[in-house]
Order: sequence, then C-alpha cells, then structure tokens
Amino acid sequence: MSYVFRWCTDYGAQDAALEGETYQRRVLERSRRQVVYEDLEDQKDGWFWARHVVRLEPPRHWHSDTIGSHRAYSLDYRLTSPGPGTTELTLTARRRSYGHGGPNPSKPGWERSVTKNWKRFAKALESDYEATQSSRRKAR
Repeated sequence: MSYVFRWCTDYGAQDAALEGETYQRRVLERSRRQVVYEDLEDQKDGWFWARHVVRLEPPRHWHSDTIGSHRAYSLDYRLTSPGPGTTELTLTARRRSYGHGGPNPSKPGWERSVTKNWKRFAKALESDYEATQSSRRKAR
C-alpha cells in the first residue's frame, strides 16, 4: 500500500503521457504533507489551466482541491487493502463549472473518462512495481 500511495502522489511532468494527454505539468511545491502543481494545455478554443493543491495523508488518503479556467474540483482518494497483496483505490469527486467552463460533462461520461485514465495508471503502476521487485530480487 505504501508503494501505491507514493506512486500515485509522485506528481510530475511524465503524468500527461500516462494519461495520453498533452498538458504541461509544473510542480510548484512539494513537502511531506502537500504538493502544489499546475497543468497548462493549449486547446483549440484557448488555454486550459488548473492549479491543484494536494494534501497528503499517508499511507491511505490524499485530498486535492483544484481550481482552473474551466472547472473546480474537490477530490478524495482512499486506499484500502481488500486482500493480501492487493490495494484498491476509491475516488470521490465534487465538481462545478468555473471561469470559462461550460456545463459539466454528464456524470456517466466523466466516470468513463476517469476510469479509462486510472486503468492506464494501474498498468503503469503495476509495471513499475514489477520492475522494482525484479531489481530487488537481482540485488539479493
């Protein structure tokens, strides 16, 4: 679980590629209890910008408040261990249009998009974890 928490909260420039997106991420602050970062993306109708303030509560929880040019989000992430060697993530979100944002996408549409991204994250996380375990086995 601690590996999953660290991996999920290690925000950086590589995150856009994991999502199949083109935004640029800049980490402004990183401490044991908080990460602040901004995402910026050039879209056909102008810039999309968001600032994320993430409160870290290791090893099982983190919370993000996000304000941007199109939406405001409040996200709670919780990790549980339903069985030996497994970790499950539950995401609870509240969102509203903000700034230049039009109506929110439908709840089912938004959930499909988030689920698709987290499936990509899960594959990358599992691959990174396996590589870490393989390196440890070789070091023995």
